[in-house]
Amino acid sequence: MIRRHPLGDAGQAFPIYITVVAGLLFLAFAYFAVGQAAATRNGAQTAADAAALAAAQDVRDQMYDGFLEAVEAEDAWEDWLGGNGLTDLDEAAACAEAADFAARNNSSANPCECSEDECSVGVRTEYTIGKSIVPGTESTHGEADATAVVEPRCRVENGDTDSIEFSCDGEDWIMDPDDLDTDTLPEVAELFSVYLSE
Repeated sequence: MIRRHPLGDAGQAFPIYITVVAGLLFLAFAYFAVGQAAATRNGAQTAADAAALAAAQDVRDQMYDGFLEAVEAEDAWEDWLGGNGLTDLDEAAACAEAADFAARNNSSANPCECSEDECSVGVRTEYTIGKSIVPGTESTHGEADATAVVEPRCRVENGDTDSIEFSCDGEDWIMDPDDLDTDTLPEVAELFSVYLSE
């Protein structure tokens, strides 16, 4: 016996098919929006990390210059080597470096705060997440912050001699303040490390 299906069955399945396809498209666009947001957030974090490191490196350079000046003047070079000599930090110069590196990543740096120990920078991307199915994303910027630490690598070996003696990560240095050889002076990275705090 041959059974015949009502002609309306195919017509009833079509709206269900359309609904399923529409739902899948919505999910695809939603995942795309999430991806856009994540990319914008990652871009902001990259800019914040670069800005904080740039600011901290400027602080490190200031400490290095102060150390060399103290050595030449036979002043309290031990304070500089230990990271305690920078009493007149040029924070504006350090934050200018942060702003420059943030701009290279299409972002702006604000706020920026530096001490002789660390620099903290917040950034906001100049670009937005962009248009998506999520309302408001076209005006939402990425924001992130980062902190970079400036840490002395050295310790004073003997402060009772006329020479400058210290050790940095196991490497010994002996300097005569009356006869400084600029070609054999330690590099700034050998005296101070700069890294992002966790």
